[in-house]
Amino acid sequence: MFSSDLEEDKTNRNLSRRSLLLSGTAVLGGIALWARFGAHPVEADAKMTTPGMVTVVNFSDDGKKIGKVQIPKVIKTDEEWRKQLSETSYQITRHEDTEMAYTGATWNLHDKGLFRCVCCNLALFKSETKFDSGTGWPSFWAPIAQENVLEKKDSSLGMERTEVKCKLCEAHLGHVFDDGPPPTGLRYCMNSGAMRFVKLA
Repeated sequence: MFSSDLEEDKTNRNLSRRSLLLSGTAVLGGIALWARFGAHPVEADAKMTTPGMVTVVNFSDDGKKIGKVQIPKVIKTDEEWRKQLSETSYQITRHEDTEMAYTGATWNLHDKGLFRCVCCNLALFKSETKFDSGTGWPSFWAPIAQENVLEKKDSSLGMERTEVKCKLCEAHLGHVFDDGPPPTGLRYCMNSGAMRFVKLA
């Protein structure tokens, strides 16, 4: 065998080895993607809720407490939320946006009633706990029932805050701060676009 044949044979073996390594890497990458997104990939910006049951407190539109109930979380696709909500409410509740101060429909509302989640209709706050915080957003010193909201740490914007979400559909509502009035000392600073107001007669 000539030296040129030996060189060609060695080159072919190196190419075959490289091809095998590259194809193996591609297969592993494909498996990793499949494991990450499953057989039904979702849009990258879609905010999906973890399925499960939650315990919430139901209230009638006249403000009467009906009682605790265990029900499935409300889960919809990003496209379904877009169809259901106005653009403002969609951006706030599903993508953690914040409306500009003094622009929301209920920041200066003084009527008696309930504030329900714009996404799933769960009762969140009542007018009796609303107060003028001077911030330009609807502010409350307590939710209508602690069971109806979720609170989680939010480190966005380079600061530590506590995000408030609807317990039933995980809609973003706003944030809670510890500079509110008695009796709780809390200020639930909410977005008008995240809630629907039901006026009491």
